[in-house]
Amino acid sequence: MSEIKEIFEEIGKAFIGHEDVVRKVLASALVNGNVLFEDNPGLGKTLLAKAFAKVLGLNYRRVQFTPDLLPSDIVGTKVWRPEKGTFEVMKGPIFTNVLLADEINRAPPKTQSALLEAMEERQVTIEGETFKLDEPFFVIATQNPLEFEGTYPLPEAQLDRFLLKLSIGYPKSEDEEVEILRARLRWQKDDPTVDLSPVVGREKFLRMQRKVESEIRIHDDILRYIARIVRTIREDERVEAGPSPRGGLALMKLAKANAFIEGRDYVIPDDVKMFAIEALSHRIILRPEYSLERGVEVEIVKEALEAVPVPKGLRY
Repeated sequence: MSEIKEIFEEIGKAFIGHEDVVRKVLASALVNGNVLFEDNPGLGKTLLAKAFAKVLGLNYRRVQFTPDLLPSDIVGTKVWRPEKGTFEVMKGPIFTNVLLADEINRAPPKTQSALLEAMEERQVTIEGETFKLDEPFFVIATQNPLEFEGTYPLPEAQLDRFLLKLSIGYPKSEDEEVEILRARLRWQKDDPTVDLSPVVGREKFLRMQRKVESEIRIHDDILRYIARIVRTIREDERVEAGPSPRGGLALMKLAKANAFIEGRDYVIPDDVKMFAIEALSHRIILRPEYSLERGVEVEIVKEALEAVPVPKGLRY
């Protein structure tokens, strides 16, 4: 598992602190999961996405979402070439391995939905013709908090396509804040990702993904544990619509990925608990009387984790 340790160390050269966030993004990448960051500007979201792409040896493209961005600006279009008497496909920036959709909620819903097919099926359709995307492919999107002007809330169908919704947050301590300043002095540049080295490369990362899929075992009691957490959330009186089976699948995949990161070939309950809030809270639609209260979704997931008995005595 030396590659995992090297990935953490290399990313840590550019992204200071927040080891838990790095772990969760890596787990999501190992299962081709899309990640949504909701945070204030200036907290390192773009830096983290670039660092991941560089260290994993993957292609990276960034799209700045704006109110006038069109779907064809993302997926591509066909252009008539009169000299050849035919249409030529001009592929958009979505043809990459890691797509940073920066400030995704600044584009109108029609443009946001251009990502749906790619995020779910790893393919895009350009004027009736379907194109498969390269493997691996995943989206790291950022959005400003909704109280900022000029933003469009993501529709529930698109939110459900994000495996995780994360928040980096401000530095946890004065020492961490100072370390960021010291790091900038060491780098002598604003973008330290140019000095990062690829640790694994595309083919090796694909093999790691296949190991997570085929070699990590998960006990039937863990599957029931996940199902009970999801069903407890759905039955909460504050919930209008709870996580679909896709939410349970997300939790299962992330738990397997974390077991792989830890060097185990089997899942334990802590792998599930680590990701439950970020994998499930954004899939909850509250009843109208609770919808204006902040943090209710997170509280509901926490209460479900406390209410559902943790499986014990697992034997693999």
